[in-house]
Amino acid sequence: MSAIKVESRKRLVIVTGRAHPELAEQIAAELETELVETELRTFANGEIYARYGESLRGSDVFIVQSHSAPINEWLMEQLIMIDAAKRASAKRITAVAPFYPYARQDKKGRGREPISARLVADLFTAAGADRIMSVDLHAAQIQGYFDGPVDHLFAMPVLLEYFSSRKGPDLTIVSPDMGRVRVADVWSDRLSAPLAIIHKRRDPKVANQVSVHEIVGEVEGRDCLIVDDMIDTGGTIVKAAEALKKNGAKSVVVAATHAVFSSPAVERLQSEFIDEVVVTDTLPIPPEHRWDRLTVLPIAPLIARAIHEVFDDGSVTSMFDGAA
Repeated sequence: MSAIKVESRKRLVIVTGRAHPELAEQIAAELETELVETELRTFANGEIYARYGESLRGSDVFIVQSHSAPINEWLMEQLIMIDAAKRASAKRITAVAPFYPYARQDKKGRGREPISARLVADLFTAAGADRIMSVDLHAAQIQGYFDGPVDHLFAMPVLLEYFSSRKGPDLTIVSPDMGRVRVADVWSDRLSAPLAIIHKRRDPKVANQVSVHEIVGEVEGRDCLIVDDMIDTGGTIVKAAEALKKNGAKSVVVAATHAVFSSPAVERLQSEFIDEVVVTDTLPIPPEHRWDRLTVLPIAPLIARAIHEVFDDGSVTSMFDGAA
């Protein structure tokens, strides 16, 4: 009996949930491929159904889903899509979550609290994901919650490219709180600009309430660039911008990766204290959440390059000069 000769050739498959299909389409275009057709439905009682339009057997599948509101529905949809891909005999499944859901619940601040970011990682594992890809995790320790490879991408190169060409001699990088100092310090080095830090205090019993206390560093007569990983309701950012302007800042520009923009963020960010807001499109930003001083940078080229590296068994870390 003659031996069976098998030639295996890897196949790249990109599929998307319904949260932000435009991003997945841009990623597929960057990779010079097309999205695999997926049937996604929500039944009358809220249950979600997923079925792929073609065979995934032996494929390297990347399931793209942005976790905007309603975040629980989009998370469940991605989990169901992962399960469907596993049962369709996909060779490897990567959950691409540009904005990691529940990332802010990464530790216990008080007793009797959950660590929801860990729970989400466990859900991805249970569904059948082999690896996770995300952009600018709120806390780097989330990588340790998943028992498998986590590709932690950084939007900094995308944002830096925008600001490098607009950098003036009076630029100061501002960290909006103590938790962002490390990131702001890297920005300070890359743009050769001094660093300022805003010390704030948050009431742990009241969500989204912040009071700014003092500014460490020189901001008078400076063009201040506030850097953060996300903008949710905008309260922290607006109070920081107001404090900077009242301390003599010439201009205030805000740079953030994730435009969560929960109400009333859009109204707040159009404040007289903010000259420009620059974000990436890791999350969908509908027309009603855009205004003339908002700049949205595409994140698809970065994610597409990372997917290409993973698919070709290359190095994602090399994309960030060894910083990843």
